Amino acid sequence: MRNEARVVLGVVVAAVVMSGCGTSSAPHEPEPATGTLEQLAARAACHPALSTDSAELRQANCATGDGRYVLATFATDRGQREWINEAKDYGGVYLVGRRWVAVGDPSVVTALRGRLGGSVETGDVHSGHN
Repeated sequence: MRNEARVVLGVVVAAVVMSGCGTSSAPHEPEPATGTLEQLAARAACHPALSTDSAELRQANCATGDGRYVLATFATDRGQREWINEAKDYGGVYLVGRRWVAVGDPSVVTALRGRLGGSVETGDVHSGHN
C-alpha cells in the first residue's frame, strides 16, 4: 500500500472511531422515539386502550409484561410541559420524550426507556403521615 493510501485509510478509521465519542447516550439506549401514540405503543410492545383523544392530548393505558403504565402524546411542547408539571404534584416516575410521556412504576419506566429512549423525571414525594 502506498503511503498516501495509508494516510487516507488512517484518517478514515480515525474519523469512524471518533464519531462515536462524546455522545451523551449510552450505547444500549435508543435514540428517543418519536411518532403517534400508536407508533410509540407499538415500539413499546403495548396495545393501547385509548382514554383521552383530543387535539391537544392523546392518552392511553398500556399493560405489558413489564407492568402497567400510561402513555400520552401532546400536540405542543408547552402542552406537554404543563401536563408534566401538574402531574408531578401527584408523584410518580415519568419517561419523557419529544411530545410524549410514559408514567409508571420505576421498574416499568426503566424497561420502557430501553425501548423508547427519553429521560426520566420524578414527581414530588408526599408522605402519607401527618
